[in-house]
Amino acid sequence: MPKPDMTRGPIRVAPSLLSCRFEIMAEEIAAVAEAGADWLHFDVMDGHFVPNISVGPLGVEAARRASPELVLDVHLMISEPDKYLEAFAGAGADILTVHVETSPDIRRTLGRIRDLGVCAGVTLNPGTPLEAVETVLGEVDMVLVMSVNPGFSGQSFIPASLGRIRALRERIGREGLPALLEVDGGVKPGNAAEIREAGADILAAGSAVYGAGDYAEAIRAIRGGG
Repeated sequence: MPKPDMTRGPIRVAPSLLSCRFEIMAEEIAAVAEAGADWLHFDVMDGHFVPNISVGPLGVEAARRASPELVLDVHLMISEPDKYLEAFAGAGADILTVHVETSPDIRRTLGRIRDLGVCAGVTLNPGTPLEAVETVLGEVDMVLVMSVNPGFSGQSFIPASLGRIRALRERIGREGLPALLEVDGGVKPGNAAEIREAGADILAAGSAVYGAGDYAEAIRAIRGGG
């Protein structure tokens, strides 16, 4: 499968599968695909780096089978991600995003992801200084800004995240870097405009999409006119 288009363009909306009904995940994926989703966002949690446990490579593989076409954006909220990169790449991830907090050598981890033929992303928690990712901004396809503390769906967006998004967008633009900017956590129609205006390229949204009565309407509202 060819690599996804990681150039800047129209705003992309990535419904987060953490909020879907897992017993009918294939149907839920088909529904958001029909509703206009651009990507699928899949949070992987291990009960160590974050309190909850979600799915492993088999869950990602099931999502890949359910949607061969949509970009599968896999966010590894796990300790020791290097042990599992091959498994998640083999399961069908198009993008693997790792936390800067979990890797003793983030540059090596990102290099391994690229060697597997997968797009590489780096993310950081709300309390982690932006300086933690500055040295690898030129080596990633995407930076994911967590706008909630990871581990639970349905949390409220942390307003201070807007300044962090703006600062990263300014740095990426100033240096002419290709990295896209994704935001995950508390994204909903009511705050999506200011998140887009701050510089986000991809908006991951879970309960705002899967908790809506009309998936297509929710996706349109989050995407806005971008």
